[in-house]
Amino acid sequence: MGRSLENLEQFAIDVILERRGGARAALLRSFLYLLSLIYERLVQFRLFLYRKRIFRERALGCLVISIGNLTVGGTGKTPIVEKFARALQKGGRHVAILSRGYKSVPRPSKRGLLAKLRGDNPDPPRVVSDGKSLLLDSLTAGDEPYMLAHNLKSVAVLVDKDRVKSGLFAIEKMNADTLLLDDGLQYLHLKHRLDIVLIDRQAPFGNEFLLPRGTLREPPRNLRRASYIFITKSTGESNEQLIKRIRRYNRTAEIIECAHKPLHLQNVVTGEIAPLEKLRGAFIGSICAIAVPDSFEDGLRKLGAKIEIAKRYIDHHRYTDAELRSFINRCIRRDLEMVVTTEKDAVRFPLLAKTEVPIFFLRVEIEILSGHETWEHCVARICKPQPLLTPERFFA
Repeated sequence: MGRSLENLEQFAIDVILERRGGARAALLRSFLYLLSLIYERLVQFRLFLYRKRIFRERALGCLVISIGNLTVGGTGKTPIVEKFARALQKGGRHVAILSRGYKSVPRPSKRGLLAKLRGDNPDPPRVVSDGKSLLLDSLTAGDEPYMLAHNLKSVAVLVDKDRVKSGLFAIEKMNADTLLLDDGLQYLHLKHRLDIVLIDRQAPFGNEFLLPRGTLREPPRNLRRASYIFITKSTGESNEQLIKRIRRYNRTAEIIECAHKPLHLQNVVTGEIAPLEKLRGAFIGSICAIAVPDSFEDGLRKLGAKIEIAKRYIDHHRYTDAELRSFINRCIRRDLEMVVTTEKDAVRFPLLAKTEVPIFFLRVEIEILSGHETWEHCVARICKPQPLLTPERFFA
């Protein structure tokens, strides 16, 4: 069943991104376009209801920073959430990350059906990390929350679709004073103090169509809600044309250009760290299940690797032992030196014993290329709010 759903999802992606030709695919795209027009009206109507306060935001008396995007996946959000969490913690904030845990598998509820219908005693959020210990596996937590909890040893990470509930839990049980809303631009029920919006330089507005015809969650004009805009996956080349377009939608948001900088390789089985030079001239196998696999594979080639076998799965695919063994055996038959994957993929691997060909993941971090002072100001604005503002006005 899982593989059938993935095949259907891949088919839909191929149709949307126009990788499939023919009359049937064209007809389906036309139908999806009509649906996207309806979807856009619904998105804008929902925003109108919140703007007119017919739908009410919840303020928790705590600083809430949303980090999100206009498109579905692929902007490199998780490393930026990690960078923010580290910086805010260093600045003296007690940080908790709130995630919905996309494609995670929740534990069975102990509440009965009637209790669920009445809303009595709601299940507490899943605590991936309490800031002291890693408490859940990647299946129950979701790959991105698990990765954040694993890398941020003293930051609480919670998973729940209701992030008002998980925010209250973080404040009351973990003394959090700053909530990072992972993938939170569209989560309007919880009031945001700042909206950090990420734009992928390689595909800033996806394929320019809204869901389900395209990959945009909202029209580009909704970028006006952003307080800060991060142009991710920058290369050092000019982003002048992209910035001009951004300014059509938002004239005031500060813009920061950043790149995903490779740090080192880490052995998935042993935890051994190896320098990036190990990739130079090496014949490798690449395996990943992310939204933009081209970006990962191109990055490996820029580091000097020669990719002999590349295997791709649908984003967030959970690997089976048989799939990994089959791929490893292919690499062994080709006498490849190593298998390389992403960190997000590595947390979805089954437990592995030592293999004949080593498996590494590429550890990356965010590097600010342009807008260093803006970044410092953003962090300072969160960590040291202006003393003239009263708490009521600041959190309003």
